Amino acid sequence: MKKEALMPGKEQIIQGKYYRFTLITEKLIRMEYSQTGYFEDRATQLVKHRGLGEVEYELKETEHTLEITTRTFHLKYIKEKEFSPRNLHIDVRYNYSNYTNRWYYGQSVDTLKGTLRTLDRVDGHAKLEESIISEFGYAALNDSKSFIFDEKEVIGVKDNPHTDVYFFAYGRNYLEAIQDFYRLSGFPPLLPRYALGNWWSRYWKYTEESYLKLIDRFEAEKIPLSVSVIDMEWHKTDVPSRYGSGWTGYSWNRDFFPDPKRFLSNLHERGLAVTLNVHPADGIRAFEDPYETVARRLDLNQVIEEPAQFDLMDADFRAAYFEDVHHPLEEEGIDFWWIDWQQGEYSSSDIDPLWLLNHYHFHDLKDRGEKALILSRYAGPGSHRYPIGFSGDSMITWDSLNFQPYLTSTSSNIGYTWWSHDIGGHYRGYKDEELVQRWFQFGVFSPINRLHSSNSAFSSKEPWNYSDPVKANMTKFLRLRHALLPYLYTANVLTHEKGIPLVQPVYYHYPFEQQSYDIKNEYFFGSELLVLPITSKKDDETLYGSDVIFFPEGYWFDIFSNRRYKGNAKLQIFRKPEDMPVFAKEGAIIPLDARPTETVNGELPEEIEWLVYPGKSNGYSMVEDQNGFRMNSDFSMNINEQSICMNIFGDRQIMPKGRRHTIHFNASEPVTILHIKNGKLINKTYSKELNRTSITVECRLNCNLEIFFEGFSAVGEQDINQELFERLNIAQVGYFLKDHLYEEFNKDLEEYSLLAMINELEEENLSRSLFELLYIKNS
Repeated sequence: MKKEALMPGKEQIIQGKYYRFTLITEKLIRMEYSQTGYFEDRATQLVKHRGLGEVEYELKETEHTLEITTRTFHLKYIKEKEFSPRNLHIDVRYNYSNYTNRWYYGQSVDTLKGTLRTLDRVDGHAKLEESIISEFGYAALNDSKSFIFDEKEVIGVKDNPHTDVYFFAYGRNYLEAIQDFYRLSGFPPLLPRYALGNWWSRYWKYTEESYLKLIDRFEAEKIPLSVSVIDMEWHKTDVPSRYGSGWTGYSWNRDFFPDPKRFLSNLHERGLAVTLNVHPADGIRAFEDPYETVARRLDLNQVIEEPAQFDLMDADFRAAYFEDVHHPLEEEGIDFWWIDWQQGEYSSSDIDPLWLLNHYHFHDLKDRGEKALILSRYAGPGSHRYPIGFSGDSMITWDSLNFQPYLTSTSSNIGYTWWSHDIGGHYRGYKDEELVQRWFQFGVFSPINRLHSSNSAFSSKEPWNYSDPVKANMTKFLRLRHALLPYLYTANVLTHEKGIPLVQPVYYHYPFEQQSYDIKNEYFFGSELLVLPITSKKDDETLYGSDVIFFPEGYWFDIFSNRRYKGNAKLQIFRKPEDMPVFAKEGAIIPLDARPTETVNGELPEEIEWLVYPGKSNGYSMVEDQNGFRMNSDFSMNINEQSICMNIFGDRQIMPKGRRHTIHFNASEPVTILHIKNGKLINKTYSKELNRTSITVECRLNCNLEIFFEGFSAVGEQDINQELFERLNIAQVGYFLKDHLYEEFNKDLEEYSLLAMINELEEENLSRSLFELLYIKNS
């Protein structure tokens, strides 16, 4: 990674009396105009580094004009005039722009969208803000109204506001644009491992006894949790009317939690990190436990119960807010804070209070050497530096669920990759077990899986409150989330160190395939998986949920059934309510915790399962951190005519003693193990149903395993008979039709004959469902 600096060298700055242009990369330029001739060199809310390396460019200058040319753009400016569409434009050197390759200053660009502040009171689709990437190959980001940071990360108001715009000309190199945006604005911090597991959250009047009983029930059900979220009822809410609202509070409700330190200690002993919800708008009032300490520090009139007004721009209040109020609570056992700011974007300093809260809360933990983390709303570009995002109070409707995958995916276009949604929905809505089931499935394959619900007695998300089949499916997926932690943590490291978002729209990798833009809810999840959450109710004909997916080039394998799909196709796929479409690319390597219900939160798994798929050679480096040490388990799989082998390299410095590896050779003919070097074969099995050979190997000699094998190749024609029978059996159509279709499929007719037959069906959904099976059979 190139070294970044606050400002580039003078050779990359072209400046006049009132204008300044700064070449940041050959695809990124900063444009400033100041009527005072003063320009901003300090860090802003959007930009931390402008010196991203040397840039080659050509400068052509006359008395009245200025032209800057790089490999990707040509800027022309009529000198000394205030920027306008009449005197400043940029021609972008790509051939897929919007009728013309020219951008005029101030012109709005229809980008591929970014994210939004909150989903509060939103039922379904909401308008998204613009981002830094577009199909036209360019976008602009305005930093003119930003605040600034001093060298100690203290926020201040600009003393000389001026025009300050960044122009991105990355064409359709979308991932490169995002990575350079991170270099410009700051990379997302590394999340603690516990943040990637299952969170329990509910707006409810728990007591110490009832809450611990609930957590013990989860453990008894073997449903792993990693984060305990205590909503606002932890503090006093029924306060005398002279103090105003009871939403803001920092004093434990001793009727519910008589010994907070004991309560928090019990949660930590159960392996949970803990966060408390705070609504800070009303400051520190006289009924609060720390009020007297705060009042002395701020010289408040305690006789008249003068409150400490909320104002994080005031250094004295800020000191009291953290040192007198939050730090004592943290010492009792609070790991991080859920900042539930809902009071708008305005303040006396014109700086959004949400920005102040996110920045200072995050850095208060970071500066004291803690694992910095917050849960808060999005405050605008640059907010990715303060994870994790809380998207707001989700309504419990299908429309609400349907919007969340798209929102999560496009958020990466502005660098905001760590969203936490109310999984299962928060309030209003209606009872629908299928809806909650589908929401749980999406939650497992979303950045943060935080189950949540309101104070309704009927909408809580405990799996045992649902019918047995739905409970079983919820439990299965919650266990899967913790099994995925090795994969998720590795993606977390890649996001932090290389600027590769966990969730990426398909068009990042297939920018010239129009189909990759058409399907809004499809996305890549890490480096190996393609996901399409089903977000609509099952149809009345097949009783399956369905959606259209685009399979890019190559082959794709359903990770639950191991069925193979040929790429370069757009296809409607059908899944029972308990099944979710998640696909591994050919050659994929996916690490899992083999025993997710037994691994203590934050610890490393004692046994790793590797899901591997045929078709291509591949390599995967699993990253693990523990007690300040890092280990990469490098898994490489080489498949060619001369040699077929697999290597797993690890470092015993932090690896659990006696770690075992179980390798699943998926979607393949039976695999023969020829030789194992530096390891002992413990077990080998084969599943005909899944076309899967599984071996378990125990490491020796620093876990530098070498496994030689043969026969790892995709199965030939895929057997769809069992799935065909199941789909027809469930379908709500006539028995004669079912019998006829089943008989015709089993006659082994030519494909075109079967296609012609199902194309004539009046039952459209059944026709499409059967077409998917034919597609599988012939992939």
